Amino acid sequence: MSISRNTFLSLMCLLALAASASCGWAGEIKGKVTAQGLRSPENIAVYVDVIPGKTFQPPTQHQTMDQVHLAFAPHVMIVLKGTTVDFKNEDAVGHNVYWPAINRNRKLAHNMGTWPQGQSKPFTFNDLGDVPLLCNVHPEMSGYIIVVPTPYFALTDKEGAFDIKNVPAGQYTLKTWSEEAKPISQAVTVGATAANVSLVVKR
Repeated sequence: MSISRNTFLSLMCLLALAASASCGWAGEIKGKVTAQGLRSPENIAVYVDVIPGKTFQPPTQHQTMDQVHLAFAPHVMIVLKGTTVDFKNEDAVGHNVYWPAINRNRKLAHNMGTWPQGQSKPFTFNDLGDVPLLCNVHPEMSGYIIVVPTPYFALTDKEGAFDIKNVPAGQYTLKTWSEEAKPISQAVTVGATAANVSLVVKR
């Protein structure tokens, strides 16, 4: 009887440990985006959409959007809502940074002004959506900041591959943003192994 009881207790402990591990498991979402009708599958944002009942504190460390050789660097940046971005100017000429809208809402347009080489200006992004960056001094310049609701995001590489790490186990909605393609949504389940996803975006 004592052996049976001990075995039972051991099994219960193992089950409890397994349940605890599964609840705290951090997995990943990886895959590839195929771009139909686009020049390249690179720089497509892939992110987990709003998780009901869940909010995330923005990072205390600022992100940097530079201006180098008359171009925004990086061309596309993804940030969590509430993140502060430092806009730098590394060029020997003055730059102006502005956006005509956020998520196509022109009421959220903003002009950062113009400043010379070596200086930077911060801005905190509290509105979700795409932020098209422009420069009044150099109309050929353009870039994007994508403000997302969760810290689970990634940019595709030249082959369209992406990898979103440290995603808790659960069921989510995966979304995309692209400079040229229409956004898409797809359900994904994250468990003990990597969730492999294939996404197709079209112009």
